[in-house]
Amino acid sequence: MRRLNGIARLSHGDNPAQLVSAAIAAGEGRLTNSGALAVTTGSYTGRSPKDKFIVRDALTAGHVWWDNANAMAPAHFERLLEDMLEYAAGRALWHERLGAGADPSLRVDVDVVTETAWHALFIRNLLRERHASATMEAAILHFPGFSADPARHGTRSGTVIALDLSRNIVLIGGTAYAGEIKKAVFSLVNFHAPLGDILPMHCAANVGPAGDTALFFGLSGTGKTTLSSDPARPLIGDDEHLWSDGGIANIEGGCYAKTARLDASAEPEIFAAALRFGSVLENVVLTGGEPDFDDLSLTENTRAAYPLATLNNVHPGSIGGAPRTVIFLTADAFGVLPPVARLTPRQASDQFLLGYTAKVAGTERGVVEPTATFSACFGAPFMSHHPRVYGDLLAARLRQSGAAVWLVNTGWTGGGYGVGRRIALDTTRRIVEATLSGSLDAGRMRIDPAFGLAVPLDVPGVPPAVLDARASWTDPQAYDRAATRLAGLFAEHLGRLAPPARAAE
Repeated sequence: MRRLNGIARLSHGDNPAQLVSAAIAAGEGRLTNSGALAVTTGSYTGRSPKDKFIVRDALTAGHVWWDNANAMAPAHFERLLEDMLEYAAGRALWHERLGAGADPSLRVDVDVVTETAWHALFIRNLLRERHASATMEAAILHFPGFSADPARHGTRSGTVIALDLSRNIVLIGGTAYAGEIKKAVFSLVNFHAPLGDILPMHCAANVGPAGDTALFFGLSGTGKTTLSSDPARPLIGDDEHLWSDGGIANIEGGCYAKTARLDASAEPEIFAAALRFGSVLENVVLTGGEPDFDDLSLTENTRAAYPLATLNNVHPGSIGGAPRTVIFLTADAFGVLPPVARLTPRQASDQFLLGYTAKVAGTERGVVEPTATFSACFGAPFMSHHPRVYGDLLAARLRQSGAAVWLVNTGWTGGGYGVGRRIALDTTRRIVEATLSGSLDAGRMRIDPAFGLAVPLDVPGVPPAVLDARASWTDPQAYDRAATRLAGLFAEHLGRLAPPARAAE
């Protein structure tokens, strides 16, 4: 980005040790006993979707789904850029020259300029090395200390994430949450990839011994990272991928794993990676120099950022063939979805558009009420086109590949949250193994009357009674009421995602 030439005192972190040392010297974080860098992000411990804007111009006006995006006038963006460059003048800044996209059909050179060494280390962990040849260039200015002026810049508050998709410039100010940098890259790719008939996906991917690729879609807390980490199946990536004519390719070069209640016995590879030297622990509480992953007093959204190469079982090149299996993960806190179901093409399209999971809203006088959460395409905040654009691309890719699509519920059984119990991780692992092996493809099925889903009658290692959600409840009528309610929410939400009146809007 030529505009970077006007910023004085740009430093480049040649290696993680240099960035760790600089962060410690500047008081930006603390070293754990194992050498990971522990940092805090202040009042922002998650993304700020209401403060994210896309410049509305000749390119974006007819493509962006403006019902799901805040528009910014080009003049406001230009003023914001000038003010951020003025803010940067004379400051000691870090400049990381990185890349995104393992797929040759879409590779991005990414320049990230930030005012803190730990953010430079973070994005260095998350992105890839620069490519010899790139199809796109992007620049991200990340200044947590800069505060936007709503009157001058057209923002909602002092916090801003602004994307100029014509010039591929992203401006981030007023927030130290590092996930904004990572998702800025994903947002850029999510706009440009569909224009080239490439499907961007918020999912994990791995490869089996026979070269069979599998995709794992799921919102936070559904088990996407955990279930895609399999000793028998090398990981392509845990979060962001492209599906092109050439197959599946990871966009990033690292992992941004949730660490809330991270357990060494249940997730040994992630646990070890989080503790290594050079990893960044975000908002993780330290006790005597040791991370306490059970202490969520700062936030439930504690994270670890580390390179993919840290893991022992990574697929070379981060590229795989077209998937044989696609898994949609949901943590149904209502306890009514079956633990596993085979989806028809139409059901697969609907579940992709829904992007459903359920979260627990909270407890009031002992009563816990789950809340349905929908995120179209399992990543609505980063999908700038209408969900049907991504849905149509997925449907086309599924037809071409013939991949089997499964819905796997990692949530509750025997009742909703507070009454039933969470489906055991070992049970879910056996279910996932069965879907990946193909052993369920020709197995006996029953049609679930509440949702019309084909549910296997037999899964190796799983008691048949576990597979029947209704039978797990002590009160079948209560199950029927809860299931009817959720099915109604599905229909209501799908109705809101009707195709736009004109493709150009």
